[in-house]
Amino acid sequence: MFDVKTVSMEWGGKTLTLETGRIARQADGAVLATYGETVVLCAVTAAKSVKEGQDFFPLTVHYQEKFFAAGRIPGGFFKRERGATEKETLVSRLIDRPVRPLFPEGFYNEINVIAQVLSYDGEVEPDILAMIAASAALTISGVPFMGPIGAARVGYVDGEYTLNPRQDVAAAGDLDLVVAATGNAVMMVESQARELSEEVMLGAVLFAHDECKKVCNLIIDLAEKAAKDPWDIAISDNSAIKDQLKKLIGKDIAAAYKLTDKSERSNALNLARAKAKEAFASEDAQTQMVAMKSVKKVEGDIVRGAIIAGEKRIDGRSTTQVRPIEAMVGFLPRTHGSSLFTRGETQAICTTTLGTKDSEQMIDGLEGLSYSNFMLHYNFPPYSVGEVGRFGAPSRRDTGHGKLAWRALQAVLPSKEEFPYTIRVVSDITESNGSSSMATVCGGALSMMDAGVPIKRPVSGIAMGLILEGDKFTVLSDILGDEDHLGDMDFKVAGTSEGITTMQMDIKVAGITREIFEAALHQAKDGRAHILGEMTKALGTARTELSAHAPRIETLQIDKSKIREVIGTGGKVIREIVAETGAKVDIDDEGLIKISSSDLSQIEAAKNWILGIVEEAEVGKIYDGKVVTIVDFGAFVNFMGGKDGLVHVSEMRNERVEKPTDVVSEGMPVKVKVLEIDPRGKVRLSMRVVDQETGEELPDTRPPREPRGDRPGGDRGDRRGPRSGGGDRERGPRRDGGDRGPRREGGDRGPRRDRDDGPAPDHVPAFLKGDD
Repeated sequence: MFDVKTVSMEWGGKTLTLETGRIARQADGAVLATYGETVVLCAVTAAKSVKEGQDFFPLTVHYQEKFFAAGRIPGGFFKRERGATEKETLVSRLIDRPVRPLFPEGFYNEINVIAQVLSYDGEVEPDILAMIAASAALTISGVPFMGPIGAARVGYVDGEYTLNPRQDVAAAGDLDLVVAATGNAVMMVESQARELSEEVMLGAVLFAHDECKKVCNLIIDLAEKAAKDPWDIAISDNSAIKDQLKKLIGKDIAAAYKLTDKSERSNALNLARAKAKEAFASEDAQTQMVAMKSVKKVEGDIVRGAIIAGEKRIDGRSTTQVRPIEAMVGFLPRTHGSSLFTRGETQAICTTTLGTKDSEQMIDGLEGLSYSNFMLHYNFPPYSVGEVGRFGAPSRRDTGHGKLAWRALQAVLPSKEEFPYTIRVVSDITESNGSSSMATVCGGALSMMDAGVPIKRPVSGIAMGLILEGDKFTVLSDILGDEDHLGDMDFKVAGTSEGITTMQMDIKVAGITREIFEAALHQAKDGRAHILGEMTKALGTARTELSAHAPRIETLQIDKSKIREVIGTGGKVIREIVAETGAKVDIDDEGLIKISSSDLSQIEAAKNWILGIVEEAEVGKIYDGKVVTIVDFGAFVNFMGGKDGLVHVSEMRNERVEKPTDVVSEGMPVKVKVLEIDPRGKVRLSMRVVDQETGEELPDTRPPREPRGDRPGGDRGDRRGPRSGGGDRERGPRRDGGDRGPRREGGDRGPRRDRDDGPAPDHVPAFLKGDD
């Protein structure tokens, strides 16, 4: 029933297996890729014809993580996988970027690449496996794909490169780099690093390329067994139309690209394009479409030829020159931190907002729930390029650019212990003509420093371009939008004065060599240093004080055994602290408490309350308290947040008090001194020795109690008088004038009540009886 073809190899200590012929047999190409116990299915389908009037290549990549792959049920109300998560969007782009350039120019058939994670072992990251499965499925499908490509993840720990490390290992190390490459050249690089040198980064890319070659060979082995017949496609030769256009508008385009102002240049180019459209107006629709596509090729030939020939670039700069930069901080008055970063005709308003732990982003993925305390969101409205367009939810491009800037900045963030805030950076692009993502890196670093985030060092970023003609190439620093569109490479590098924090490369040709890559890295280093110098003119280091509008957070470490007391039954105590003080209180399982508020007095009140709960009362120390209960013999006072003690009626004032309610009322604030703590933890308090206004201790003016033996009348025997031979003692008359009568014979007071005659009165501790 099944014609299964399988290939395998040992790779990075695990077995990589590619299988086809069993699953999704109606797709043009389907591969089940297994690495360890992680399994990804990728299916490729292609339209057999081109839609009428279509003039672009509609490649769509979808990557989806099935929660059952990790034995989990999705959270939320619907309990099923829904729209693409940020990670799924990023991995979809990761697959798309290296395979798109490997389709022939002029191929416009629609293609779907759908990769689904079916099993996840918690060790092998499925993104690399999905890239390999997509490459294999395209290779065997018969579509005109000039692959295959391989993919590999590289870590860097203790000076050694590691292949396909677990995600937690890569995150804990100095590098997390993903490379996609053909057997001959690198196609795509995505990375985040901890200030590594250009030499280390280059070594990592070359290490990954060697591993990609092994994967490419394995896919070729599978294709030899299972590949479908290649499509018979006809790519039209449009060189005649291109030559005709060069003669018609070549000089106009050359003149337009000598205009350094973007608006003037755009207007001149539009006039040239309109001239070309008019010249082909009488032709059929297909010829008109080819003509307008060829106009772009003519533009590319003119611009690229001028740069290779050593002429100045579109805006008059040299190949290494960076556009003018102006940076300012404190741009917005009410934000916690803000900056305006302008480089040429690219501009970003970046803001930083500081929040508490409850503002962290919750992420529900295959690994389970996780939380992130650093977010960066990038927005690209259509007005930034002077266009009318859709404005709404972030696009895949917005998500990717935001993540690139996130990777650039995360390496310099302080630890949670150093800076216990949730940080959100937002970049709103207000102008764009080349690398708004790198403007986001620069503006984002400045806004965080303006907010008082103690980052290690400022981060700058630059976008590099490439013009490649045969064996000749030119690397361009700080590329314009047109240089990006007409060039062969978009290479972005960000980092500090100490090293690289992120690197991203996309290639529009069939890969680049080590020589080109190395030249681009070192030219980018010089550009980053220049941009850093311009940034420090606005702000060189983080501010030492937070904005007046930012919340303050104070941390407090308590013994884990005291956590229950701070939280209280059903959270009663911690809710009361929050309600009474107005501060936010978060406590983790290790006893780390974070108290936050924009009002320092609220933080102090909550802190003192918590300290009162966890600290032990000291005899002789004075505390602030509040009357919580009044009884006949005194009042119970709550002090130190979670402790109660008794103020006996005799300890309320130095003079006699008939009723406790004459002195105190429930809820009344009082100041008390601890007199005694008995072995059972019962606390005896006093108000009378404390000044209720100032809280200062007062001298005890009450005369000390006399020992019973020293009181007038002598001992008890003297006061009672002598007994006479066991006879009656003279008792004296009753107060009402009556006779008390003789005592019982023998001087006996009568029989004592036997202990079994009835219940004994409840025991009352001595300190509750008072001194009366």
